[in-house]
Amino acid sequence: MSNLLDPKILLAIKDLHLAAKTAVDGFMAGMHTSRVKGAGLEFSQYRSYQPGDDLRWLDWKMYARSDRYYIRESEMETSIDVGLLIDASNSMLHTEDGISKIDCARYLAASLGYLAHLQGDAAGLAVLHHNQLFSMAARREAQHMARLYYQLEKIQPGGTFTQPVHYRDLFAGPHNRQLLIFITDYYEQSGEITHLLQTLAALGHEILVFHLLGKKELTGNFKGYDAVEDLETGQQIELTGIADTDYPLKLEAYTASLRKQLLQKRIYYRQHILQEPMDAALRDFLNQRNKMRR
Repeated sequence: MSNLLDPKILLAIKDLHLAAKTAVDGFMAGMHTSRVKGAGLEFSQYRSYQPGDDLRWLDWKMYARSDRYYIRESEMETSIDVGLLIDASNSMLHTEDGISKIDCARYLAASLGYLAHLQGDAAGLAVLHHNQLFSMAARREAQHMARLYYQLEKIQPGGTFTQPVHYRDLFAGPHNRQLLIFITDYYEQSGEITHLLQTLAALGHEILVFHLLGKKELTGNFKGYDAVEDLETGQQIELTGIADTDYPLKLEAYTASLRKQLLQKRIYYRQHILQEPMDAALRDFLNQRNKMRR
């Protein structure tokens, strides 16, 4: 694993596009390059160019012969739409070892978007915060990716998780099947995150959930703290004696139950630890993308 994937090194790079490129370059350095190539590895046929198609796959020789634009299609590689969904409710401000969940989500989404773009995929973005929804439709152009990085940089977490009345943009537009990457701390009051994911899965989308957790949060190591505060409700919980409880076992049982519940709806669940590198997340994305193309 390249140290370029170390979260503290990436977070020190303030330019999100450069950080994403650094992460993906580090990831690819640890893989055989043939596994991370763009569309069109094995040529199958031509089709007419459509607005929004990636210009990298135009066949200029065909244009010279026919004065018309054609795209080279492939049997082995086809581009897909990738939707990056970011939970930016107030609880995502939780920070451990100088790394906040929202910064982890920001850099992870940027890296996944960059990797998707390298594959010739269209990347879109939805941010759920302040009980509202911001969304950008999936597109392939380099200018669109610049706007996506800009919107990721602008995220200001706040409020509670977005309510169903604001989901309209997630369900509107063309109903083509997408690979949706949902990045969240999975803090829900009454099953609202699970309900949203199950609704999106019912629409036929492939969904991969990254559940962000800090090491202290995962192990229940709250030494030095007398209480913790719920960032969304303001409720405080006393920590006296919590180190002697079965907190880790209860958390493990909860996440195992959650994983099983989501998998029953063909939603794939992964934990991502704030302090750990993101190579596993990038690999999970590629694996899910390859399954979707079969």
